Amino acid sequence: MSPRIGKSSNNMDSNRNTSSFRDPSGYVFLEDNKIKRVINPVYFKQYSALMSGGFFQKLFDKKYLVQHHEISKSDSEIIVEASKIPFVNYPYEWSFLQYKHAALLTLKIQKLSLENNFTLKDASAFNITFHEGKPVFIDTLSFDFYKENNPWRAYKQFIMHFLGPLVLAKYFGQEHLKMLSQNLEGLSLQKLSQLLPLKSYFSPMLLTNIHLLAKYDKKYESDKKTVNNNLSKASQIKLIDGLYNYILNLSVNEKTEWDHYYNQINYNDVAYQFKKEFVKDWFLSIKGKSLIDIGGNDGTFSRELKNEADFLIVADVDPNAVQQNYRKVLKNKEKNILPLVADVLNPTANYGFNNEERFSFIDRVKELNLDGCLALAVIHHITLSGNIPFSLSAQFFSKMASNLLIEFPTRADSWVQFLLDSKREFKNHFDFYNEENFEKEFAVYFEIVKKERITSSERILYSLKRR
Repeated sequence: MSPRIGKSSNNMDSNRNTSSFRDPSGYVFLEDNKIKRVINPVYFKQYSALMSGGFFQKLFDKKYLVQHHEISKSDSEIIVEASKIPFVNYPYEWSFLQYKHAALLTLKIQKLSLENNFTLKDASAFNITFHEGKPVFIDTLSFDFYKENNPWRAYKQFIMHFLGPLVLAKYFGQEHLKMLSQNLEGLSLQKLSQLLPLKSYFSPMLLTNIHLLAKYDKKYESDKKTVNNNLSKASQIKLIDGLYNYILNLSVNEKTEWDHYYNQINYNDVAYQFKKEFVKDWFLSIKGKSLIDIGGNDGTFSRELKNEADFLIVADVDPNAVQQNYRKVLKNKEKNILPLVADVLNPTANYGFNNEERFSFIDRVKELNLDGCLALAVIHHITLSGNIPFSLSAQFFSKMASNLLIEFPTRADSWVQFLLDSKREFKNHFDFYNEENFEKEFAVYFEIVKKERITSSERILYSLKRR
């Protein structure tokens, strides 16, 4: 992902990532399409120890930390170049299992840091992104020296960014994994304690790490005292191990609308196979190497392309479907498939200071200049469930990629009939839903390359090219 560009006379500052401004130790900037980081003198001592002692290399070898190498050094700054991650993703775009794995990685890194006399000075969930099938830590400057008997400074942040959202999801559903979109600093300990049910007090882990912590945090917030002073390294490791084991065993039992979607499809095996083959032929015809699959569920159709593509984003509104996809990514060790939770009707917006600290889903996709976009079995839901006119959905898809393969269920399709009937007295308002109007509105942004009916179904596949 390319950082947003700011305004400054200095070349590095002018290409500075607009989300990289909080840490006095340094900042990230873009130069020649490469991700680079300036390290300020205040962090020289830590950086030197992390490099010379081999700790960074340990993290690289374990694939815990994004790789970087030093490209210049002076008395005023050190510049390193980091491996470029094509699509930086955020906590509110992860399934429950992805969120868990991000939390566990943070704890693994903190434990390894302590064992090497370092510590994480922050534990923000935004320090993690998913890349090549796994979570990876992306903030090179988050490490500091460990001082004997000093508490883990980032412990409270870990609870607010990781444990809190996960246990709220456990008790109340996966929508709570999106809480960081509105609370970039995390939900306060007091609010977490208030929201959790009474039975959470009977969990020793939650009683200690949320309820009692919230009580003491409130008591001491006026004089900024630290609750857990004089905590030995052994005690910290015990704390980390306890958190790790608890989170490892966390689960959610929530049924979602499109969970196990392919058990609900309304077309037969012939149509299903025809669709798979058409998708593959289309991707080969556009000589595609990168793609986003909107409403891709568990990635069934995108997987038909994994041997041809370098990078596949599979986005779906259903967190259980995304989790199923992520499990397949782990099982098959698929490095080129990125499952994400994304709602077409409410895509992630720009958040944070100046609305430029966390970037929108659409902007991040546009910067990738993807070859193709798949939109299978989704336009009828956008139009008839979301009340989105074809003119606006066409505009949305034109931002995704230069080539679009979209499936259009006609009015004779059983799902379309069901959705139309659900409109009751407003059913006539949707008389515009037909292939003629679809083609007319999408023609503003696309030209039709190919149109073909799916065998044994009431659906049409359109291969479109952006104008």
